[in-house]
Amino acid sequence: MTSAPGSITLIGLVALAMAEPAAAAVDVIPKPASVEQRGHGAFALTANARIVVTHGSRPAASVAAGFARLLRRSTGYRLPVVSRPSRGRHPTVSLSLTRSDRLGPEGYRLRVSRHAVRLEAATAEGLFHGVQTLRQLLPAKVESASEQPGPWIVRAVRIEDAPRFRWRGAHLDVARHFFSVDEVKRYINLISQYKLNVLHLHLSDDQGWRIAIDSWPRLATHGGSTEVGGGPGGYYTKHDYRELVRYAAAHYMTVVPEIDTPGHTNAALASYAELNCDGKARPPYTGIGVGFSSLCVNKEITYRFLDDVIRELAALTPGPYLHLGGDEAQSTDEADYVRFIERVQQIVRARGKRMIGWEEIARAPLLPGTLAQHWSTATGSEQGTELARRAVERGAKLVMSPANHAYLDMKYDPSIPLGLSWAGFVEVRDSYEWDPAALVAGVGESDVAGVESALWSETLEDVQDIEFMSFPRLPGIAEIGWSPRTGRGWAEYRLRLAAQAPRWEAQGVSFYHSPQVPWR
Repeated sequence: MTSAPGSITLIGLVALAMAEPAAAAVDVIPKPASVEQRGHGAFALTANARIVVTHGSRPAASVAAGFARLLRRSTGYRLPVVSRPSRGRHPTVSLSLTRSDRLGPEGYRLRVSRHAVRLEAATAEGLFHGVQTLRQLLPAKVESASEQPGPWIVRAVRIEDAPRFRWRGAHLDVARHFFSVDEVKRYINLISQYKLNVLHLHLSDDQGWRIAIDSWPRLATHGGSTEVGGGPGGYYTKHDYRELVRYAAAHYMTVVPEIDTPGHTNAALASYAELNCDGKARPPYTGIGVGFSSLCVNKEITYRFLDDVIRELAALTPGPYLHLGGDEAQSTDEADYVRFIERVQQIVRARGKRMIGWEEIARAPLLPGTLAQHWSTATGSEQGTELARRAVERGAKLVMSPANHAYLDMKYDPSIPLGLSWAGFVEVRDSYEWDPAALVAGVGESDVAGVESALWSETLEDVQDIEFMSFPRLPGIAEIGWSPRTGRGWAEYRLRLAAQAPRWEAQGVSFYHSPQVPWR
């Protein structure tokens, strides 16, 4: 995960009585760990306000600069970022680094009074998360891309906050349909507001290979040349991928790339004949079926191929994890599958990374530090909860992505034209009302690394489709990963969620107006 060390203070000059209603602290998503409302006072951001970074580092100054850019766009104020408070009664936003680590590397402390806004954290990562909370305490029009009329009021509040789980991810499938660098950046912008810190990019599947590999160039140029339905596909150059990694890091998100193996590999098998057991290249595939493809796990060239791919991808990826898939390998013999996972783990480790894979990898012995991602809602000795338990027994921690709660490509209801329904219909309440430490018998809090939403793109063709299926469900999964399990529930959450609608409208987000939510 990314972490780094900065500070903001606001002094209000406009009385609350003069202000339009501001968002209450209870409207924040994820719900903070501790919130104390401070009477009826309020802070007002005015045209002569300043943002102060004290005890600053370059990353902390960057957080302040990003917040200033957001505010300038909607308020029209100059909002200089300075290193020390100026003389006179300038409203001041103060971002400060503190030596205290009581709230951990992602926690923050926010104090809003009539006279000041002070944001403190041990790292710049904590400051960034605190800024996301402060954004939601400001009127929704702060998210607008054009200048809006004031006033800009924040009610007096004291917040101390830190996450429940370290891994809070969002998976995005760019293999079934390809999404451009700008579309992925747009998604990063939206999901980072809810304190997610992992972007899991599904870079290869039967329908497309989406990352350039110098030692095997046809993977991208041929394997990436189509997509579901026969569209033109596409792929990321290494420059593109580095830019996504950089952009995610600027939003305190770690990119976890996935190369799915040994199944879901038709794009690779179509690109290089020698990866097939019979030495014959497969035709490109543009459907949505699963389970029919497999690397030839008994050929040595398969492991030379994987070592090259892992070596090049590891060099591009500063985060500690590479995702090697492992799911739905229905065309791979069980014994061959186990030997394959054992060997590919060693390749990942030799390249300086740790492996994460879908829960099926628990069929094999797992190296220390491996993560398994629980997804299946099926039952049986070799599926679903049994595999999750087996992963824990083999020393792995779990990333929880149960399909009937966290798969954002599931339809909300039968009337929705986008999405699939093999895991059922998943409404907003379904995506919110589950607990990662109570989902699987025998798996407790200490066995869970965190949570991750998953968005598969068989039916999704552009960023508007991505947004429609993600919002309003994704914020609930983000809250499950961040907020304490006690003190929150559907009845009050749906009201906080409703308050997000004006923000999404200001941002131009295409979201589903679920009948379960009393939209404002």
